[in-house]
Amino acid sequence: MLNLDKFRQLNHITCVGLGEVLFDVYPQGPKLGGAPANFAFHCGQLGLKSMVISAVGQDDLGERARQELASKFLPALLPTVPYPTGAVNVTLSSDGVPAYIFLEDTAYDHIPFTPLLAELAPKINIACFGTLAQRGSETHETVLKFLDAMSPAARLRVFDINLRRHYYTSEIVDDCLNRCEVVKCNEDELPVLCEMAGLPAGSGARDYYHHLQNKGISCLIFTEGAKQSTVFLNDEFSCVPTPQIDAIDTVGAGDSFTASLISLLVKGWPLAKAHRMAADLAAFVCTQRGAMPEFTPNLWGRLVD
Repeated sequence: MLNLDKFRQLNHITCVGLGEVLFDVYPQGPKLGGAPANFAFHCGQLGLKSMVISAVGQDDLGERARQELASKFLPALLPTVPYPTGAVNVTLSSDGVPAYIFLEDTAYDHIPFTPLLAELAPKINIACFGTLAQRGSETHETVLKFLDAMSPAARLRVFDINLRRHYYTSEIVDDCLNRCEVVKCNEDELPVLCEMAGLPAGSGARDYYHHLQNKGISCLIFTEGAKQSTVFLNDEFSCVPTPQIDAIDTVGAGDSFTASLISLLVKGWPLAKAHRMAADLAAFVCTQRGAMPEFTPNLWGRLVD
């Protein structure tokens, strides 16, 4: 069982997005992104003490990443490594659905596990990570060491699986499943994960959740784009239709959803209420350009009601 009460007793909750900092390069120009950075930004918007851990190159995009994160008041540990800052070329369909072409062997593939990270990890309560940055063996080792060094007393390790092209292996997925309390996946990733788990063809989210429970994982977040999202948490279940909006750009919507849901749950919101709010916040992100828009006063009013 996942006990969230211990987080509500903390004076403050600290979280990190651990992995890729990159630029989503649109025809109009580059926008700062990367799933862990998006997660940390939105957790920060919702009152958690957040930061980003990644790496950048000694180049214009690396300097721009530092400046933009600072302008968003989002602390970041971004060592400079001898590789180019991460980037992904993004094209959008007519309904805002993105297609990605990732640059390879970039800075976030080489995040070093420094003494500073070893000192920081036990002080972190929530860490969000995925498979993309772990395509590089150096970052893979850093992620595992960081997760292992977090204090068991109050930790929530969120595995946002984020399968991209050929940038994952079953071994990486298994290593991460052995080091997490929450799993998040989407409708494209679920069949791949079910096959890895040895589940029968046609298995659904509930089947995969039972598989995770057998591994000691008591929360699955499952998103199905414009259709709906489903959350399994201990013995609770919540399914919320995706709000119907005119999407401009869906990049980062899933990250904002996960960040909002986790932030609200650890702040004491009941699952059903937190889930509905997270869906609304993710829908708002889809109406904005880029993955890190600031919430509007109207949204803030609903958050404090």
